[in-house]
Amino acid sequence: MARRQTPRAEHETIYYRPQRYAGQGQQPAGPRQAPPPPVHIPAPSRPATRRRWPWVVLLALLVLVCSGTVVLGGLYSYQRERIIPGVNTLGVRLGGQRVEEATRELEQNWESRQIVLDAGDGEAHTLRPTSLGLILDARETALAAYRLGRTIPSIELAIQHAFGRSKLEPTWHFDPAVAEQGVQSVAQRVDIAPTDATIQLVEGAARIVPGQTGRAVDVPATVTHLQENAGQVVMENRLALVMRDVQPAVTAAELETVVAELNERLNNPVTIEAYDPINDELVSGTVPPDTWSQWVSLDPATTQSATATWEIAGDRVAAYLQSQAEVLGPGRYFELDEATAAVTEAIRSGSYHTRLRVYHHDRQHTVQPGETLSSIAYDYGMPYPWIQHANPDLGDGLFGGQTITIPSPDVLLPLPVVENKRIVVSLAQQRMWAYENGTLKWEWPVSTGIDSSPTAPGVFQIQTHEPNAYASIWDLWMPNFMGIYRPVPTSDFMNGFHGFPTRGGSNLLWTNSLGRRVTYGCILVSNDNIVQLYDWADKGVIVEVQP
Repeated sequence: MARRQTPRAEHETIYYRPQRYAGQGQQPAGPRQAPPPPVHIPAPSRPATRRRWPWVVLLALLVLVCSGTVVLGGLYSYQRERIIPGVNTLGVRLGGQRVEEATRELEQNWESRQIVLDAGDGEAHTLRPTSLGLILDARETALAAYRLGRTIPSIELAIQHAFGRSKLEPTWHFDPAVAEQGVQSVAQRVDIAPTDATIQLVEGAARIVPGQTGRAVDVPATVTHLQENAGQVVMENRLALVMRDVQPAVTAAELETVVAELNERLNNPVTIEAYDPINDELVSGTVPPDTWSQWVSLDPATTQSATATWEIAGDRVAAYLQSQAEVLGPGRYFELDEATAAVTEAIRSGSYHTRLRVYHHDRQHTVQPGETLSSIAYDYGMPYPWIQHANPDLGDGLFGGQTITIPSPDVLLPLPVVENKRIVVSLAQQRMWAYENGTLKWEWPVSTGIDSSPTAPGVFQIQTHEPNAYASIWDLWMPNFMGIYRPVPTSDFMNGFHGFPTRGGSNLLWTNSLGRRVTYGCILVSNDNIVQLYDWADKGVIVEVQP
């Protein structure tokens, strides 16, 4: 019968023994057999925690050693009146220093610091902390560091300082007024003024140049930000300036109306009429916009307003007029100052129309055989004393081939010309015609000077009005006298129109002589007609005396 075996432990060695038979000392029959070899069952592996315990013990011992070292160092510092190890502030290590030493090092560090004021423009704008109102109390900060570990002696605090995980907050004062001055000093370099929209003339047309937004440091907001974040600013050595946009005072939209008006004006041609009073000739022409717009520049003081005005380059106007004077033909020209002013005013006023007077140069005459000064003067329509005056070196007389100067006929027109009225007198027909706006107004018989004292042909001008002029040479009183030229340029005596003269206050002369030469150079008109002519013929009206 088999034997029931009780369970054994996993690591127990099981031995098999020989079976015993009944009866003490009896042995089974047959030869004796050797017992089977023992069977070993391996024991299970031990848990990992049991194998790491030496390392844990070693680490704990190391911590205890370090902590002891810190504690001993702290106790040493405490006893030696030094700041405990590991204390730092503002990036300065104060551990192991006396208060005086820490104070000096903090002061030196504070003086060497530069805080960058960042405006976002990439430029380096720096100030010392004291210029920003940040005043460090170095001694109080050093004393605070010294008190650490003495007022609260704890292993935890010592460990924090030893491993650099604790920083001491410095002690400082903040002065907003100083900070404002410092920020303002940088703002003067950082601020960018806005650019107002303006008007430019480009190729004869007005264009708007948009304005540009500026920027400025918001000084109060920056000071507030500094006060609220002083610690961070000091540790980072950086203060972000609070910026604000500054809009231009004049925007493009505000100039659109004035630009439209300017372009409308620039599109107008300028009409220039050139009037020659000697020939009674009118020449008209136009200056296209693309030509005269090149004479124009905008007044810089008004290009940023709704009242933009332009300036006219006088030298460009004069150059144009000088080139056009060649069209008038040889011997004729514009008086440039006068013409330039007239054209400029026409453009500036917006009329775009002006009339210029044509002038004549002096002429050169070569004396022909048989010519006299009187005959030459008659041919040129010029009183001969005027030619004498223009040629003071004539001497005893003329000779063939001699060159003399004939004055410009304009010397006989000293007043501004009245262009819409004109009087024509014919010496040959002894008649006169008065025209207004090109239309005949009156035609009357007249009497002119006798051969010994002739009326000079030429183009003259009404220059004076006298109700009753006296000619002392002939003892004549001339009613409604209108002087038209001086026979001698250096004399005040004038020839002109008048009614029937009187001598001695009662003797009326030449009442029956109209239509034939009877005067001493003047032009005689009947009393009725001279009254009308006297009132109608303004100063400046042209009188053309034809041969």
